[in-house]
Amino acid sequence: MYSIYQIIDLLLGVLWFFVIAHVIMSWLINFQVLNIRQPLVYQVWNGIQRIIQPIYAPIRNLIRKFLPNMGAIDITPLIVILIIASVRIVLKNNVEMFY
Repeated sequence: MYSIYQIIDLLLGVLWFFVIAHVIMSWLINFQVLNIRQPLVYQVWNGIQRIIQPIYAPIRNLIRKFLPNMGAIDITPLIVILIIASVRIVLKNNVEMFY
C-alpha cells in the first residue's frame, strides 16, 4: 500500500513541474523571449497546454463565478499549486494509512 502513496506523490510532483513550466513559459512568451513560431517552442508549449488545460478549466469556471473580472491577471496556476501542496501535506500527514 505504501507504493500507492509513492505513486500519488510522484504524480503530484510531475503535475507541480508542469504547472511551474507552464507559468515560466507563459512569462517568457509574453516578454517575447521565446517565439511560438519556432517549431520546438511551439511543440513544447502545445504539449504543456494540452496537459494543463483540463486541470485549469474547472478552476477558471469557479473563479469566474466567485471573483470579479481581474483583467489579464490569471490566478489559476496559483490555486492549482496551492491545491497540489495541500494534497501532498494531507497525504504526508496520513501516510500511516497506506501501510
